[in-house]
Amino acid sequence: NSNNGFVSASGKLVAKNSVNVSTRMMGYITGMNIEVGQNVRAGQLLVSINASDIQAKGGQANAQISQAQANFNSAKKDYERFSNLYKTQSASQKELDDMRARYEMAQAGLQAAQQMKNEVNAQYRYTNVTAPISGTVTAKYASQGDLANPGMPLLTIESPSSLQAQVLVSEQNITQINEGMSVEITMKSLNKTVSGTVSEISKSAANTGGQYMVKINLHNASDLLPGMFVNVQFPFKNSGKINQDFQESVMVPKSALVKNGQLTGVYVVSSQ
Repeated sequence: NSNNGFVSASGKLVAKNSVNVSTRMMGYITGMNIEVGQNVRAGQLLVSINASDIQAKGGQANAQISQAQANFNSAKKDYERFSNLYKTQSASQKELDDMRARYEMAQAGLQAAQQMKNEVNAQYRYTNVTAPISGTVTAKYASQGDLANPGMPLLTIESPSSLQAQVLVSEQNITQINEGMSVEITMKSLNKTVSGTVSEISKSAANTGGQYMVKINLHNASDLLPGMFVNVQFPFKNSGKINQDFQESVMVPKSALVKNGQLTGVYVVSSQ
């Protein structure tokens, strides 16, 4: 149809839900019985980190709580005793104020020791790393016995049930693409074509070599896997304006190509 055309763009399939699993503490990995390709469920234990340092801090926190509790109990009794003595005018105002200050300091010390214990308990949670989502382990960056550092990725989990096609489009064509546009996505390796909808259009080409990233949601992702190469066809309609710019292309069969040294070309019919 002379009023319709399309522009093709290449890219690959990626999982919409893809997360890197890491830990917030440093320690040697004592358990990691997960392999690439394995399916995991949300909340499943993936990695165990050595907790000996945390256990030592926990013992120190318990000792500090015991000491702070004893100081608090003693200060509380003295404050109550001097309060009664002050009522019978057997203790001065200064003595009562001193006991109150000691009591309040002991109370604050006990609260600080308890907060330290809470911090240790919070660190315990990071010694066992669990899966944040259900999916498939697609990458493994460490093994049992390795030293894990805070923020260092250990595994990548992807949920293949929700796939996107990501392609790069030139600046000449990006203005004609809009969100919600229906497109066709072809997987050459499977000889399969599915429909999709443009879900996101990048507003910058600064980090993609002058091309714009376009993301497409697939309507049927069965039998498809992240990483597959795809070709996306964006339909463009001619508005009928005389001055509208459009490009025509000529396609030839591969059998018409002629190689001469390092040159590849075709013969064209002319009067000669």
